[in-house]
Amino acid sequence: MYRFTTISFPGLGLELDPIREFSLGPLTVHLYGAIIAFGMILAVIYGMKRSEQFGLNEDLVLDGVLWIAPFAILCARIYYVAFSWEMYADNPISALYIWEGGIAIYGAVLGAALGVAVFCRLKKISILATLDMVSICFLIGQAIGRWGNFFNREAFGAETESFFRMGLYNTYTQTTTYHHPTFLYESVWNALGFVLLHFLSKKRRYDGQVALGYAAWYGLGRAMIEGLRTDSLYIPGTGIRVSQLLAAASCAAAVIALVYLSMKPHGDDALFVNRVKNKETTEGEDHHE
Repeated sequence: MYRFTTISFPGLGLELDPIREFSLGPLTVHLYGAIIAFGMILAVIYGMKRSEQFGLNEDLVLDGVLWIAPFAILCARIYYVAFSWEMYADNPISALYIWEGGIAIYGAVLGAALGVAVFCRLKKISILATLDMVSICFLIGQAIGRWGNFFNREAFGAETESFFRMGLYNTYTQTTTYHHPTFLYESVWNALGFVLLHFLSKKRRYDGQVALGYAAWYGLGRAMIEGLRTDSLYIPGTGIRVSQLLAAASCAAAVIALVYLSMKPHGDDALFVNRVKNKETTEGEDHHE
């Protein structure tokens, strides 16, 4: 039996009991995984549509997914296990049971960055330009993926009486407690970040500018929201929330970098897409001659 069943939003007059899974013949589909997969699909479609604006192409995007996704998943698991080791210490092999749950988004972000670096080196394309595009795609996946937490009744915050409070009915105690719907806060924050970076990316002056914007925006939001959560991962032996610390540090570093780089001149060749176009133009002229 699941601990929590009915979800309510008193301020909005809503009471729901969303399913966690459904069957398709012999196959059981878990909504959490399906939603994450849906977010990833939309992110890939978006990346393919905009790839040429970053000096890439659709084939590179599809190839990149096959490279980057495994890095992101593996590092998301390693990050979670590293800061929840007491759960696996008695049976270390259980750390490999990823199907039982337990991943961390910051681990996925770090893994994706590593995957991008490896992929770009192999394909001889700009790491920073690729990170710019991937950052926007990540916000799509994060905004949608957080709704998987809704169906799983997880990633909620401390108890509150605020207007947007979320009620969770506990089947064990047969009581309802009201919490900050932190999954919703982060989903909305990421959706706003996507809209913001989508339009700003069309006016970027240098490669890496959008990626820094992502680090600043997501870091700021996560640093605030993480402080409300009840399921945070902590640095062992301390009361420091590891994701909150990382979020605040990445936000500060990104803002400093953005301010510093805004004071430097950037020519057309500061963007990989322009270097690709100039190369194609030169090769075309040489061929014509």
